[in-house]
Amino acid sequence: MIERGSKRKAKTPAQLEQRLNTFKRMFEKDDFYTYKASLECIVFKYKVDDLLVDGYLIKPKGQNDLPLLIYNRGGNGRYGAVIFASLMSNLFPLAEKGFAIIGSQYRGSLGKEVVKGKYDEFGGKDIDDVVKLLDYIPHIQGVDGSRVGMYGSSRGGMQTLIASRRMPSIKALAVQSGASDLLRELENRPEMENVYKIRIPNYSDNKHMALAERSAINWADTLKKNMPILIIHGDQDTKVSVDNAYWLVEKLEEFKHPYKLSIYGGEKHSFNANAKTMALSELATWFHLHL
Repeated sequence: MIERGSKRKAKTPAQLEQRLNTFKRMFEKDDFYTYKASLECIVFKYKVDDLLVDGYLIKPKGQNDLPLLIYNRGGNGRYGAVIFASLMSNLFPLAEKGFAIIGSQYRGSLGKEVVKGKYDEFGGKDIDDVVKLLDYIPHIQGVDGSRVGMYGSSRGGMQTLIASRRMPSIKALAVQSGASDLLRELENRPEMENVYKIRIPNYSDNKHMALAERSAINWADTLKKNMPILIIHGDQDTKVSVDNAYWLVEKLEEFKHPYKLSIYGGEKHSFNANAKTMALSELATWFHLHL
């Protein structure tokens, strides 16, 4: 499985060997076998709006009444897709803390349907791909369908906030390194406009409206009040400014929405190993408390 995933990206045998060696440096063999013994991991396809979308499910083996997390990934299109290294680094450790995790790769991210600018609307119709996952939860063995939370990182943080408005059964959220005001964030990272022009339909004609619809600061008052939100951000993030965390908190305070803000000093968009371990523990504690 590891070699197949690396081979899809490598163009030469030398590149393949380099990628495999990088993977081996990042992850201990014992960790792989520990996860293999304790976790079940399934990839699947599901239909949304006449499109086949890729998804994945992770859950501890032999356990019942598990709380479930819907995970929303970052990136756009193929970039940021949840590959095996992502599972090993980000999701398997969280699942081991007592959660089933289901997630979408979003439409047009994998396979023959990957076309530049096709399908992935960066918070548009692709939100349907997240909402649709709710239909499958009652059929997942060992999961308590009344204990569902949602967690997203980077673009997935935006995705989580938007999708939650259409998912009243969600009991708690967590947003890590996510944007809450896409228009103001362009001042910090203007190159993101290149992504928006490709991904968001009719962006040039409706820029302000399109970004406002994707920015939680504009509709924070519509978020379900009994759905607490954990906000995690690194204060040295250069991809999504930590200002976004403070902008969101300002609105949550205004509308008396329950939340917890956790700023990781010295951390960038991707956390170092120690901070990542701390953040995963914080996420697990948060969801075990609220689900």
